[in-house]
Amino acid sequence: MARAYASIILKAPVQTVWNLVRDFNALPNWAPAIAKSKIENGLDADVVGCVRSFYTHDGGHIRERLLALDDANYTFIYNFEKPAFPVKNYVATLRLYPVTQTNETFAEWTATFDEAPGDEGKYERIVSRDVFASNWKSLASIIKAKKPAPIEAPRWKGGSPNKVWTSRVIKAPVDGVWNIMRDFAGMGAWHSDITKMHMLKKHRSDKVSGVRDFYFGAGHLNEELLHMNDIDRSFSYRITKSELPWINYVSGPRLWPVTSNNTTFAVWTGDWEASPQDDLTLMPNTEMNVYQRAFAELERNFFGKRTKP
Repeated sequence: MARAYASIILKAPVQTVWNLVRDFNALPNWAPAIAKSKIENGLDADVVGCVRSFYTHDGGHIRERLLALDDANYTFIYNFEKPAFPVKNYVATLRLYPVTQTNETFAEWTATFDEAPGDEGKYERIVSRDVFASNWKSLASIIKAKKPAPIEAPRWKGGSPNKVWTSRVIKAPVDGVWNIMRDFAGMGAWHSDITKMHMLKKHRSDKVSGVRDFYFGAGHLNEELLHMNDIDRSFSYRITKSELPWINYVSGPRLWPVTSNNTTFAVWTGDWEASPQDDLTLMPNTEMNVYQRAFAELERNFFGKRTKP
């Protein structure tokens, strides 16, 4: 199965970008190859199951069906009813994420499909470059030129997916960043507040169930590795020893490639139970002094970029 992919950082808040791309009938507004579009049977463009029928400037006719639309997670999914290319089982997903550190947007577009024998890789490259990447570049230019007004809407219509959900762009290739971050016992080498970090029982740092022991300032912590995934570049862990007033703490980062400029979109999330009064301190401190500082210091120490948490 082929997989096409392209991603970009758009210089506008996620609510604003979603307002531009959410309309399933609006491709002619920002996709340079599309001449005109309509939703069949008089349906609204946000009716799941509706079909958009559109024409390219060279006369091509394509039909696509909306399979899912999610305002809480800035996502829609669709398939080909009348393909633009000779492929089968085409399903595409467009999704946006907020870049909380700069109030910008990470936008990714992906599709999976089957290519005919002899076409292996051909349409994967065409869809990635000439459709997804080209459309993102066009949208970025429109945003830069028109500077659309911010949309007055909550960032998370369904509520924040985690107690702390924070993100930033790291100006380095994703595989290089992941090679550093996946060392579960390595954070002490690049986070200035962490010392004496090591794996207990001399376990490997990529052993799921292994425990790292370290000091954060004067605090002594143990954290158990719950999962590690080299495919989506993520891991998670839980605190098993801490003097701080929280329980059931689970956290972890995930990385995405930004294909438009070969950088990294990085997210770190955390959930735990604590009193509302304690969370007034725990939540901002964890976001800025643990997660964002970790990303910033990793970038500065390994890739020579001067960044702030």
